[in-house]
Amino acid sequence: MTAPKKLELATPDNEKPVSSNELAALGGRKLVYIRAVSANDVRDDLENEFGDIEIDIEAGATLYSVHAADGERIALVGDRDLAFAAARQYEMNPVSVH
Repeated sequence: MTAPKKLELATPDNEKPVSSNELAALGGRKLVYIRAVSANDVRDDLENEFGDIEIDIEAGATLYSVHAADGERIALVGDRDLAFAAARQYEMNPVSVH
Protein backbone atom coordinates (compact mmCIF):
# COMPACT_ATOMS: atom_id res chain seq x y z
CA MET A 1 0.00 0.00 0.00
CA THR A 2 1.34 3.44 -0.84
CA ALA A 3 1.51 6.33 1.58
CA PRO A 4 -1.38 8.81 1.42
CA LYS A 5 -0.82 11.78 -0.81
CA LYS A 6 -0.59 15.20 0.77
CA LEU A 7 -3.56 17.33 -0.26
CA GLU A 8 -2.97 21.01 -0.79
CA LEU A 9 -6.15 22.61 0.49
CA ALA A 10 -6.72 26.28 1.02
CA THR A 11 -6.42 26.99 4.71
CA PRO A 12 -6.76 30.29 6.56
CA ASP A 13 -3.58 32.20 7.36
CA ASN A 14 -1.37 29.79 5.37
CA GLU A 15 -1.63 26.98 7.89
CA LYS A 16 -0.03 23.64 7.05
CA PRO A 17 -1.74 21.58 4.32
CA VAL A 18 -4.29 18.96 5.38
CA SER A 19 -3.31 15.33 4.72
CA SER A 20 -5.79 12.88 3.21
CA ASN A 21 -5.89 11.06 6.57
CA GLU A 22 -6.76 14.30 8.36
CA LEU A 23 -9.42 15.05 5.77
CA ALA A 24 -10.96 11.58 6.22
CA ALA A 25 -11.00 12.10 9.98
CA LEU A 26 -13.14 15.24 9.61
CA GLY A 27 -16.21 13.12 8.94
CA GLY A 28 -15.28 10.52 11.51
CA ARG A 29 -17.18 7.25 11.33
CA LYS A 30 -20.46 9.16 10.86
CA LEU A 31 -19.86 10.20 7.23
CA VAL A 32 -20.18 7.43 4.62
CA TYR A 33 -19.98 7.54 0.85
CA ILE A 34 -22.24 5.49 -1.39
CA ARG A 35 -21.43 4.73 -5.01
CA ALA A 36 -22.69 2.39 -7.70
CA VAL A 37 -20.40 -0.52 -8.63
CA SER A 38 -20.74 -3.37 -11.09
CA ALA A 39 -21.03 -6.85 -9.61
CA ASN A 40 -18.21 -7.79 -12.00
CA ASP A 41 -15.89 -5.28 -10.28
CA VAL A 42 -16.48 -6.72 -6.81
CA ARG A 43 -16.79 -10.38 -7.78
CA ASP A 44 -13.79 -11.40 -5.64
CA ASP A 45 -15.50 -9.96 -2.57
CA LEU A 46 -18.60 -12.05 -3.26
CA GLU A 47 -16.74 -15.37 -3.40
CA ASN A 48 -16.07 -17.77 -0.53
CA GLU A 49 -12.73 -19.48 0.06
CA PHE A 50 -13.59 -22.11 -2.58
CA GLY A 51 -14.24 -19.54 -5.33
CA ASP A 52 -18.00 -20.01 -5.25
CA ILE A 53 -20.29 -16.98 -5.34
CA GLU A 54 -21.93 -16.63 -1.93
CA ILE A 55 -25.05 -14.87 -3.21
CA ASP A 56 -27.07 -15.08 -6.42
CA ILE A 57 -26.32 -11.91 -8.41
CA GLU A 58 -26.35 -11.46 -12.17
CA ALA A 59 -22.88 -10.79 -13.62
CA GLY A 60 -23.66 -7.25 -14.81
CA ALA A 61 -25.85 -6.22 -11.87
CA THR A 62 -25.37 -2.87 -10.17
CA LEU A 63 -24.58 -2.92 -6.46
CA TYR A 64 -24.04 -0.01 -4.10
CA SER A 65 -20.82 0.18 -2.17
CA VAL A 66 -20.82 1.97 1.19
CA HIS A 67 -17.44 3.44 2.18
CA ALA A 68 -16.18 4.99 5.41
CA ALA A 69 -14.59 8.44 5.21
CA ASP A 70 -11.15 6.82 4.95
CA GLY A 71 -12.22 4.87 1.83
CA GLU A 72 -12.67 1.48 3.49
CA ARG A 73 -15.65 -0.39 2.03
CA ILE A 74 -17.96 -1.33 4.87
CA ALA A 75 -20.92 -2.79 2.93
CA LEU A 76 -22.24 -3.90 -0.44
CA VAL A 77 -25.97 -3.42 -0.94
CA GLY A 78 -28.25 -4.39 -3.83
CA ASP A 79 -30.39 -1.23 -3.78
CA ARG A 80 -29.43 2.45 -3.56
CA ASP A 81 -32.32 3.46 -1.31
CA LEU A 82 -31.59 0.53 0.99
CA ALA A 83 -27.92 1.60 1.22
CA PHE A 84 -28.97 5.09 2.34
CA ALA A 85 -31.60 3.72 4.75
CA ALA A 86 -29.12 1.28 6.32
CA ALA A 87 -26.53 4.01 6.80
CA ARG A 88 -29.10 6.25 8.50
CA GLN A 89 -30.29 3.35 10.67
CA TYR A 90 -26.74 3.10 12.04
CA GLU A 91 -26.68 6.88 12.62
CA MET A 92 -24.34 7.58 9.71
CA ASN A 93 -24.63 10.45 7.26
CA PRO A 94 -24.60 9.04 3.71
CA VAL A 95 -23.57 11.04 0.65
CA SER A 96 -23.55 9.91 -2.96
CA VAL A 97 -20.35 9.88 -5.04
CA HIS A 98 -19.79 8.99 -8.67
